[in-house]
Amino acid sequence: MPEIQYRENPVDEDTKRQFDTKETSKFYDPCQDAANRSLKCLRRNMGDREMCTDYFQAYRDCKKKWVEERKTERWKKAMGSLGFKIGDDSPESSSSSSSATAASGGTTGGEK
Repeated sequence: MPEIQYRENPVDEDTKRQFDTKETSKFYDPCQDAANRSLKCLRRNMGDREMCTDYFQAYRDCKKKWVEERKTERWKKAMGSLGFKIGDDSPESSSSSSSATAASGGTTGGEK
């Protein structure tokens, strides 16, 4: 069975704009299309979850991508508000570079 792809890209510019301009009390899910298709599959197959696993996975993939993007955006915003230079570094890459420094014999901030 071919892999099911969601139509919406949860991290494209249009989605970001919609999320950023929504009212605070409004809920916005960029993966709603994938969620709707999962529910439609369940109704079509009379609740048989085994028949809809690809739809569920497409929703999980979409949601994971969206959450990771939001986390990165919040991190960049927080670092920028603290006066740090914001580049293409993410929290994950900065922690891996300090591990590489320690592995190569360099010192890190926690060593004495």
